[in-house]
Amino acid sequence: MGSVSRAIRPEHCDLLLEAGTLVTLDPSRPVIESGSVAIEGERIVAVGPKDELSVLSADRTISCRGRLVMPGLVDCHNHLFQSLGRTLGEGLPGWEWLSRFMWPYAAEITPEETKAAVYLGAVEAALAGTTSLLDHHYGRTGYHTTLAVANAIEEVGLRGVVARGVAGGYTALAERQGLPSKAFPLTETEELDITEACIGARPPGSRVAIWPGPINTVYTDQNLLASSVRLARSYGTRWHTHLSAPRSDPDVYQEEYGVRPAIWLQNEGLLGPDAVLAHATWLDEAEIEAIGSTRTAVVHCPMSNQYVPYGVMPMRRLLDAGATVGLGTDGSTCGHRQDLFENMKMLVLMHRLADLDPGASSAAEALHIATVGGAEALGLDAGRLVPGGLADVIVLDTNRAHLTPVHDPRSALVYAARGSDVIMNIVGGRVIVEDGRCTRIDQDEVISEALGRSRDLISRIGLA
Repeated sequence: MGSVSRAIRPEHCDLLLEAGTLVTLDPSRPVIESGSVAIEGERIVAVGPKDELSVLSADRTISCRGRLVMPGLVDCHNHLFQSLGRTLGEGLPGWEWLSRFMWPYAAEITPEETKAAVYLGAVEAALAGTTSLLDHHYGRTGYHTTLAVANAIEEVGLRGVVARGVAGGYTALAERQGLPSKAFPLTETEELDITEACIGARPPGSRVAIWPGPINTVYTDQNLLASSVRLARSYGTRWHTHLSAPRSDPDVYQEEYGVRPAIWLQNEGLLGPDAVLAHATWLDEAEIEAIGSTRTAVVHCPMSNQYVPYGVMPMRRLLDAGATVGLGTDGSTCGHRQDLFENMKMLVLMHRLADLDPGASSAAEALHIATVGGAEALGLDAGRLVPGGLADVIVLDTNRAHLTPVHDPRSALVYAARGSDVIMNIVGGRVIVEDGRCTRIDQDEVISEALGRSRDLISRIGLA
């Protein structure tokens, strides 16, 4: 068998990516020069040097000479419905950004505008090399709109999760922070009933599944958050929320409830591998230990944490404590682009600058977080180019000035590559982007529809 890695020695495959530089994320051989990846159905069946896989016959063979081939990127925290508001909200700090811009936007967007926004965001993500994403969807969260969001993501060709935003009643903390009451129209019972119905329609194992997504640990009612987690566990699925992104959140929460947010989650038994917590920026040592010891997943959002700004996630201490760390773009109004390459670079530079230490993070670590870490957070058998894994693979063109020369492929991907360098995106063995164009949806029509819907929405609510 030589150095070829395979689950079962194949003689034929559906798709053969041939002669590329493979960045595998397999610790035993992270880079294979002039390597090939064989795909059968939705799985990778063999990975190895081109010469050793040349005996395979394939329905389709694609030359990847002069190209980088790697696992697809996993976006663990996004808000696709925000894409119609891109570039607005400039210069507002965290809670003001929410109360003066985002929540008024979320309260007024229609189901039709929501769908246009989600199509736009999903197309952008696919074109930039994302193969799986978690969309924390709030705003219009009725049963039909939530399922339409999941349908749009799947229609573009992506896999992943819609974490249905669960807001519930208007809490004292939400009022104190200036959030609009009309953004909280549903009772706790209504929220849970709709979420359960959505999970029933798209249960675990769906290409795009539904999870409960309590909006925020701080201003979502404690009972509703706990009930959402119980609902998730009753269906064997995971759950998602924001945790302590603005610096003031732990103090506000402690003043209201007498405990820090992550410690309350721990005390209630809500932490664990089924919990995916976005930002987790302002944590004390006890909270870091609680999250790490329970193998909870946290999502690092370097772009939005600098843009708002929230601050620097204690990534190293969380990893050392045992937490899973994934990467997120966090929506088009505070990340502006669905580009995880940009966020990988920012991750490394953020921690080097914060610590004034070039060893604080590395390109290899950022790649691991954006692929393997994200797949673990979402419970996916993906993130590596290995036999048996899901065939979620992307190909980048290196015949470009900013990617010449490529001495170290991993450094090139993190520091020099951009989402626009992706020329092919394969999800579950299906090509969803080829030659930089979506294959399953008319991306020009999506962009045109989103532009028209955006003009109507922003004009109607007077945010421009």
